[in-house]
Amino acid sequence: MELRHLRSFVAVAERLSFIQAARFLHLSQPALSAQIQALEGELGTQLLERDRRSVRLSTAGEVFLDQAQATLAQAELAAESARRAAAGDLGVLRIGFVASAAMDLVPSIVLAYRRKYPRVKLELQNLRTVMQLASLQEHSIDVGYVRLPAVAKDLTIMAMHREPFALILPESHPLAKAKHFRLPALQDEPFIAYARQWAPGFYDRWVSIFTQAGFSPHVVQETGDMYTTIALVAAGAGVAVVPSGLVKKRLQQGVAAKPLPGKMLSEIGVAVRSEDTSPLVRNFLELSKLMGRKFSTGQS
Repeated sequence: MELRHLRSFVAVAERLSFIQAARFLHLSQPALSAQIQALEGELGTQLLERDRRSVRLSTAGEVFLDQAQATLAQAELAAESARRAAAGDLGVLRIGFVASAAMDLVPSIVLAYRRKYPRVKLELQNLRTVMQLASLQEHSIDVGYVRLPAVAKDLTIMAMHREPFALILPESHPLAKAKHFRLPALQDEPFIAYARQWAPGFYDRWVSIFTQAGFSPHVVQETGDMYTTIALVAAGAGVAVVPSGLVKKRLQQGVAAKPLPGKMLSEIGVAVRSEDTSPLVRNFLELSKLMGRKFSTGQS
């Protein structure tokens, strides 16, 4: 049974006129009659009773009309859904993100994306960088917001947000009120650090700030998230280096912050599978790039 036969039958049944239906369908009357006959032959029953003066539905035709209209409506819905999916306007997109990107960056992009593509369902997962890279490779997520630098096989990773590093320390620390300080002054300080196993590139980058100054920071405690790092600093357990944007949003009582000298920056990147050509991912990346610019250094 072909959809064109159903369309022809519905057109005649709704107008009870072969002439009007033929004009509506842009068909010749003989071609329209042939389609109706083919449909009736396939069903083995007459759907339309016609003579030279009139056309009317048979009992079978009345029942068949309702189902034919529903079938055509469903077919059009399916076609429209396919078109929307091909345009990236329908589907499910799974997004991973590091918790420290959830303050401003991820919510802003997600809200902008939902406004532009309201029919796309977003599934958000708070995952550490190494877990996101693995999840992308395993096809468990489609997009990841990761701490940079990061590399992984078969993934494309692009920097989209940069900000300076900041030193945080207890308010009671002697350096807390100092206008200026030199990195060697921190040589004997206990450091609290976001664990290297979760974002090795990020860890190595901030550590390099101090190795370039002639010493390696003495890390006494590693944590599973940066907010715990800030809390431990507030409790007097040590000092820490975190992205400056995190300090602006989550600086708590008992913690002071100092900009670190040098040009080294903390970065967040967006990661996708290199072979992924999904319009959902493509649209999300385009919007991420646009939104990311407003959060770049000096604009956040």
